Parts: sequence; structure tokens; C-alpha cells
Amino acid sequence: MTDLPTVSPAKHSLPVRALWMLLMAVAFHITACLLSVIALVQIILTATTGAANSQLTSLGRELGQYLRQIAGFVSFADDTVPFPLSDWPSGQ
Repeated sequence: MTDLPTVSPAKHSLPVRALWMLLMAVAFHITACLLSVIALVQIILTATTGAANSQLTSLGRELGQYLRQIAGFVSFADDTVPFPLSDWPSGQ
């Protein structure tokens, strides 16, 4: 099985990159809201059960890395378009 190729908008025109940047900015805001909800759920779970949910912890870590990838792309620090055109960041 082959890996999906990463898309580098640097090879494309600036309007194409601008469109990807706009879409990634929307993804950033949605992801940030989701991360806030996960944080709230973790606070509630920790208060009621005494321990955080490990699956939500892993998801939160992945979302944080995804936000970092988007910020790098939108600020021109990285030319690789984040997920869905690249692999989802691992929670490692």
C-alpha cells in the first residue's frame, strides 16, 4: 500500500496557497473549539472519577499537534498542507 503524497502549495500559485490557508484557518478554529470541549470534559471526569480519560488525553495531544501544523502552514513556516492532505499527527 502506498502512502498519500503530501501536497506542497509552494509549487502552485499564491491564490491556490491562499485558498488552502483560508480553509486551514477554518479548520484551526473548529479544532480549537473541539480541544476546549475536550478540556472541559477532562476537568469534569477528573473531578468526578479522580482520573483523566487516557483516550481523550491522546486525542487532545493529537489535536494540539494538528493546531501546530496548521499554524506553521498559515504563517509560511511550512509548505506542507496539513491533514486531510497529509497524515494525521500521531499522539506520540
